[in-house]
Amino acid sequence: MTETLLTEASGPLKRTPLHALHRELGARLVPFAGYEMPVQYPTGILAEHAQTRSAAGLFDVSHMGQVRLTAKPGQNAAKALERLVPGDIVGLQPGQQRYTQFTNETGGILDDLMVTSTGDHLQLVLNAACKDADLAQLQKHLSVSCEVEPMFSRGLLALQGPQAARALSRIAPSVATMKFMTGAFVVIEGAQCYVTRSGYTGGDGYEISTPADAAETVARKLLAQPEVKPIGLGARDSLRLEAGLCLYGHDIDTTTTPIEAGLLWSIGKERRAQGGFPGAALIQRQIAEGTPRKRVGLLPGGKAIAREGTEIVNDGRIVGKVTSGGFAPTLGRAVAMGYVERARSANGTRVELIVRGKPVPAEIAPMPFVKHAYYRG
Repeated sequence: MTETLLTEASGPLKRTPLHALHRELGARLVPFAGYEMPVQYPTGILAEHAQTRSAAGLFDVSHMGQVRLTAKPGQNAAKALERLVPGDIVGLQPGQQRYTQFTNETGGILDDLMVTSTGDHLQLVLNAACKDADLAQLQKHLSVSCEVEPMFSRGLLALQGPQAARALSRIAPSVATMKFMTGAFVVIEGAQCYVTRSGYTGGDGYEISTPADAAETVARKLLAQPEVKPIGLGARDSLRLEAGLCLYGHDIDTTTTPIEAGLLWSIGKERRAQGGFPGAALIQRQIAEGTPRKRVGLLPGGKAIAREGTEIVNDGRIVGKVTSGGFAPTLGRAVAMGYVERARSANGTRVELIVRGKPVPAEIAPMPFVKHAYYRG
């Protein structure tokens, strides 16, 4: 079970099953999505970022919400879930995983999530800040057809980097042949875990769902591998930004649609045509006609960092705003992403970013900033 910590500033903060290990490793702990989480370890964010890009890093993502959906007799869990998301869930074969979103009636994104078919049930991973609302929605809409089982106390570890497969396969040999966006039950250190070859760094890696009481044992075993070091949320953010991946609540939220966000690829062709999910009519119209604005990559000139909320200007007029920005250690330069008017969204378009009241020249650029390195076999 997760514990809680009372703090004057933020009220009760939850703790993941790895809290004691984080303290032992010297992590700097900060409030995040209601949890006390490691933002970095003594080596620092730049070293942790480089470790993940060159070898393997271990992240605690146990604060995220895990939910199991099991169809009741005569029902179909995948069909039921498709009433809430635009992704092709019915088409999932056992062991396959998909990325999708919960949408609202105006096509806005309530959350983004991962869905995996284990064969006899669906396993969902939800964002930490949204998981209670997501669970309420699942229970409201799917309880007639599915058993909706929250597994919020389970551990979830992300092992990421080009040497992640070498490290994990040393203790769980079967994972070596898994391909990107697939999952399987795997016994690790005597614990029944569910492992997917996925993650949110743009590189190769795995996410490992563990029983709560096994999370620390599995984490320690992984950290004992020569390729692996602990990584905090700071490097997790710089890694996903380099990879051009959206962060919920920043790059996507209820005011953005999957089409504006450049996530059309996550909506199957049949679902695009048939609809049947919240906001389908608007999303179908945007697919056919285009959107007023688009999510784009931005390369600022010089060393200026354009943070979230920075205005994007073209021809003396505000045409958009930055939603994520920071330093990309792999590239040794600043990068950002944001939304601009569609007419100003072409790669190579020159814009200005208003940083601390001063215009900084920038160029709209393709994403990802760092090439993805997923293992597809």
